[in-house]
Amino acid sequence: MASVLLVEDDHVVRGAMLRSLTDRGHAVHAVGTALDALRRVAAETPDLVVLDLGLPDLDGSDALRMLRGITDVPIIIATARDDEQSVVKLLRAGADDYMVKPFTGAHLDARITTVLRRAGRASRSVQPAVHSVGGLRVDVGERSAQLDGESLALTRKEFDLLAYLAARPGRVVSRRELLEEVWRQPSVGEDQTIDVHLYWLRRKMGESAAKPRYLRTVRGVGFRLVAPD
Repeated sequence: MASVLLVEDDHVVRGAMLRSLTDRGHAVHAVGTALDALRRVAAETPDLVVLDLGLPDLDGSDALRMLRGITDVPIIIATARDDEQSVVKLLRAGADDYMVKPFTGAHLDARITTVLRRAGRASRSVQPAVHSVGGLRVDVGERSAQLDGESLALTRKEFDLLAYLAARPGRVVSRRELLEEVWRQPSVGEDQTIDVHLYWLRRKMGESAAKPRYLRTVRGVGFRLVAPD
C-alpha cells in the first residue's frame, strides 16, 4: 500500500481514480488545484504524486517545477499530451513517469508500483556507506552530501547519481550503466535526463562542464568523479 496524492480537477475523473486506487489498497488523498497540492505535500509528504496537467489555477508543468522545489517524492504525470517534445520537457522538469489519458485504474496502479520499486532500487544501488573524494563527503545511509563542509541541497535523483559516482571514484561510468543502475529503466531520450541532472548537480557543486572540478565528462564514453587537481 502506498500513500498517494491525486491532483485532478475533473471531479468525475478524480472520483473514479480515487475509488480505483483505494480499492487496490492505496491510501489516497485527492485535491483539485495546484495550490492545494503544494499545501498537502508541504504538510504531509506522500509516497507518490499523480499530477494532472490541466489544472484550473496553474499549468501542470509549472506545478511540477514548484513541487520539485519542495519534495523529491516520485511524480507521475497524467496528461493528454503524447508528443515527444512535451514528454522530454516533463522529464527534464522532474517527472519520474507519465501516462497519456485515458488510462485504466489497473494501468495506473501498475505504474505506481513500478515507479515506487524503481525509486527504492535506485536508493539501494550502493550499500550504505560514507564516500569521501577530496572535499566531497557522501553519506549514503543518511542520504546527505557535503562539499568542503557545506551541505548540498540535492534532489533525490541528484543524490542517487552523485552517490553512485562517488562509490566509484576515478572510474568512467557509462550512460548505459547510469540508466540501468540509477534510473533502472532503459528509455529513449533518457540521455537528456542524465545531462539535465548532471547540469544541476554541477551547478550546486560550484562547477560546470566547461570548468569541471569533480564531475568529468569522458566524451563519447560517460562520466567519472575525481578529486580536484
